[in-house]
This record gives sequence, C-alpha cells and structure tokens, in this order.
Amino acid sequence: MCGIVGLFLKKEDLRPKLGDMLTDMLITMTDRGPDSAGIAIYGADAGGHKITVQSDSPASDFAGLDVALGEALGTPVAMKQADTHAVLTVAEDALKPAVAFLEARGLRIMGVGEAMEIYKETGLPRDVAARFNLRAMGGSHGIGHTRMATESAVTTLGAHPFSTDADQCLVHNGSLSNHNTMRRILSEKGFAPKTENDTEVAACYISSRIAEGANLGQALEGTLDDLDGFFTFVMGTKNGFGVVRDPIACKPAVMAETDDYVAFGSEYRAFANLPGIDTARVWEPEPATVYFWER
Repeated sequence: MCGIVGLFLKKEDLRPKLGDMLTDMLITMTDRGPDSAGIAIYGADAGGHKITVQSDSPASDFAGLDVALGEALGTPVAMKQADTHAVLTVAEDALKPAVAFLEARGLRIMGVGEAMEIYKETGLPRDVAARFNLRAMGGSHGIGHTRMATESAVTTLGAHPFSTDADQCLVHNGSLSNHNTMRRILSEKGFAPKTENDTEVAACYISSRIAEGANLGQALEGTLDDLDGFFTFVMGTKNGFGVVRDPIACKPAVMAETDDYVAFGSEYRAFANLPGIDTARVWEPEPATVYFWER
C-alpha cells in the first residue's frame, strides 16, 4: 500500500497555495496508509542552509536552541518551530558543525538544504498536517507520503520522506527484496542507512551513485538494475521532482499536467481538488522510465 503525492508548480502565483494543495492530496490518500505521514516542502532560499530537526520533547529541547547553537558557532542562528519539528538556518560553512552540535543534543535530523524542509510524524495525514500547519506553507514544489508499515516499525524515523543529501529526499510505494544486501554494500561505501526502512536504503543508494559521479537521472535509472522488488519512487530536489517505476510497474501511479502544474498521485482521486484538473493531460507513467520536471 502506501500513498504518494507530488506537486510541481509552474506559476509563481500558486506558490502560496502549495501546502494547502498538497495537504488535500495527501489526506485523500489516507486509506492507503494511515500509520504515519510526511511532507517535504521546497520554499524560498533562506540565505543559508536549513536544518530540520525533530524532538519527542520539543518544549525543553527547543527552548533557547537557536541561542545555544549560535553561541557554539559564533554567529546568529534563525529558528522557527512547528510542533515537534524546528528549522534552524545557518551559514553554509557552519553546516557540518551545526549538525554535529544538534546530534550531540539528541535531536533527530530530518533533512538539510537551502530550500527543503521536511515534516513527518506518526498518525493520520489530517492530524499530521494540522500539527505542522502544513496548509499555510508555500513553495515551488513538494512531495508527500502516507505510510502503511510493512518492513519496519511505526515510528517518526520510519516515516517518509527520507533525506540522505542536501535538498534531496525520497518517498516510496512498494517493497524491496534485496534491501538488506544493499544495506551492507552501502555501509561499506560510507552510506549506511540509519533506520530499518527499505526506502532509506533506496535514498542512500541514489546518494551513493551521485557521489560516484552519476547525475540524478542516471542514479534513478540505476535503481532499475540494482534494486530488486516492486517500487514507485518519487524524488524531490531543490529544482524539481522525479518519478520512476520498476519494470513491472505493479504499484498504482498516475500523473496530471496543466499549464500551471505537474502532479503525481498513487490514485487519480488525489487530483480531485486541483484547479483545472478537468482539462489536464492525465496519464500513467511508463514502467522503467525516468520522468523529471525542473524550474
């Protein structure tokens, strides 16, 4: 099961509505996976690198966090909090020490990037969306996922999206049969997954291929050769999002495009509230084919 949504806006005047539109799409997919949900929003560059962190005790962990981090780095740090998540913005040259500082305090790193923010938790999509006020978030594009856990526990870290590189994240519908073998191979290369989720293995695989010199399209094509199982991957990057399905393509997927947007959904009904959907070009993405849209 699991449900995936993605939305890439071509028109700037729609950007303030991105969170609202994505939230409607995600809630529509609830019965495909009601145990956890997550969303990645690509908004305006913050003039630095955003670090999204999560805590089970936000009241204590986030109190004065920006000040403490700023003192450790010797530079001011901006922070905004949304329920169990906080986004801290630091200068590019302070990114690594900032991540080390936050991890040492027991905070979970959801993702980093100039534009990307990731919010995910256990619970129904409508509840997760309300906790983070996702409807109020704007941006150029985003992807989301509602999960039915099969291979790992229902936890915050087991929820999608998974991010293993800056401004890059992945959501997945399906199951990988060789993820344990790939986990060992990736660990030897220095790309060890942190959770038991097979989707994170796929995200680490893509990051490893890019580190070896492949571009994103080549890395996505590599999943068709090296990852066994059935899958639909939707990947977000700073400039757009991509889609690839396994050669059998047994997991449902549909896309829609107008002059205003490109949308992805596990089912057509995810598009029901999108403006102009009645005149959109709608199609099912081909098996073993990489699709990509960029701004």
